[in-house]
Amino acid sequence: MFYLYGPGKRDEHVDPHMVAAWGPYVPDPARSAEFAIPDLAALLDAPVRVLLGKKPPLHVFHVAVRNPPEDRQLSDEEWARVAREMMHAAGIAPHTDERGCRWVAVRHADDHIHIVATRAREDGRQPDTSWSKLRMQEVARRFEVEFGLRRLTHADGTARRWAKTGETEKATRRGLSEPVRETLQRTVREAAAAAVSDADFFGRLAAAGLRVKQRVAPDGNVTGYSVALPGDRDGGQKPVWFPGTRLAPDLSLPRVRERWSGPPLNTAATPADAWRVAAEKVRAAADQLGAGGLHQGAGDVAALGDLIVTAAVVSPYLVRSQMRKAAYEFERASRAPAARQMEGQARQLYRESTQVLARSVSSVGRNDTVAALGLLLALVTAVEASRRWHQAQEHRVQAEAAGRAGRLLHEAVEVSVGVNAARDYKPRPKRAAARTGTGRRAATTPGTRPMVGTVQDALPEHAREVLADPAWPALRARLAEVEEAGDDPGDVLAAVAARRELNSAGSVAEVLVWRLDGWQRQRGSAAAASGSGTTAAPAGGTGRTPRARGQGAPSPTQRPPGEEQQRKGPKRGR
Repeated sequence: MFYLYGPGKRDEHVDPHMVAAWGPYVPDPARSAEFAIPDLAALLDAPVRVLLGKKPPLHVFHVAVRNPPEDRQLSDEEWARVAREMMHAAGIAPHTDERGCRWVAVRHADDHIHIVATRAREDGRQPDTSWSKLRMQEVARRFEVEFGLRRLTHADGTARRWAKTGETEKATRRGLSEPVRETLQRTVREAAAAAVSDADFFGRLAAAGLRVKQRVAPDGNVTGYSVALPGDRDGGQKPVWFPGTRLAPDLSLPRVRERWSGPPLNTAATPADAWRVAAEKVRAAADQLGAGGLHQGAGDVAALGDLIVTAAVVSPYLVRSQMRKAAYEFERASRAPAARQMEGQARQLYRESTQVLARSVSSVGRNDTVAALGLLLALVTAVEASRRWHQAQEHRVQAEAAGRAGRLLHEAVEVSVGVNAARDYKPRPKRAAARTGTGRRAATTPGTRPMVGTVQDALPEHAREVLADPAWPALRARLAEVEEAGDDPGDVLAAVAARRELNSAGSVAEVLVWRLDGWQRQRGSAAAASGSGTTAAPAGGTGRTPRARGQGAPSPTQRPPGEEQQRKGPKRGR
């Protein structure tokens, strides 16, 4: 109670006060000079002290009810209604039961309340709070409709396992960029997506630097596994193990094994043709997705999720950030709340595409955005097909996740277009500047060129639409950056616009911003390579760094070069 009425630890508490309680005449310590916080705590704890028999070791029931930032602000009276219904649904204080538990609801911010109760009824019994979470979620869904709030869906068992507060704080203390749970979840998912057997799966986990512990039954069969990050230990200096099922619903060993339980895969493709073959299979699969019904569609989207994960691992480094974000967003869409069939045609093609990429692209063409562009376009089509399938099944959360992933893949496509345009760009000879009447050239400082005229000259068919687009300020800023870098913004804009049609774009200005982002990434990469005297990303090349002598092809589950790793495994002696 001192915390709820206090200043807070992470979020600043503003005007803490009680909005509801178990009785109509319970004093509020924030509004009474004669009633303090310890007095309220003593009233709440009183039924616990007179309980008959064994007292519960943890008798405090605490739940926070929060709205997202985009929702409207609820009044104290509305929050009071929410609190009473929540306590009724949880079995703490049913409406018609005058001898229920004691509870209070405290509001110290605009967007949420805290409800605190004691697990002791007035009649000396303990409440039945089993399934309280699900029942309170049902209440929340009803209030979302009544109050006109953002509507969520009922828990369907497909949500990811989020890091706990202690795990986040531990990562901050250790200087990690993310909690260990997030690192393990991503690494295990990458290994599972590319694996073809138990041995391959566990080998990829070990190659990625994780500690692996298998659970073996008395008959010798492996029934489960746990992973730990080297250096992650608890207070007793023991490794912190995470079973696969605690990382995500589809990372338990039985669910991981589903990935290679189907018929044999056709992965025949030369490394040089890997991108093209994978793209052809993805386009064919997009037409078949969900054609066999609900259960087959659930297996199809699961295989598509694995494909996007593997594509993100082996994608060209200049678009890898968008690909990794797309894989993260599509994760929820890959888990449909339905049984899965492992025999679907689309699933077979997606699995074949995944294996083609995992086996071939790691050795050639890894950073070739020209070769990868066809697959990115095919993935955009596939993800859109999955979004429509989820909508048809009324999987609203999964459909929204697929929509977010599709937008990120679309961005990756346009960034690739800009990268390719920069590699092929040949600047025209600079025109002589117009002379003034004094015989001197008119000086034009970088950033002062009228970009409106630039757009009108370079894109006469789309100029009016671009200048009225909300993304026009961002495009104008990118053009100014291009000019400051020494390139002609009009020539560059015309070059990136000519690489791919713009008529189907929902926002032409936004698409051009993405293409200029790719242009700047490629030009910056080439400049950095030239300045350092290396050949990391020559213009027009694949952008791959030369491999050290004796170094083998990287495993698809290893972290791609150029990306930060949270922690490497222990160094081996020479």
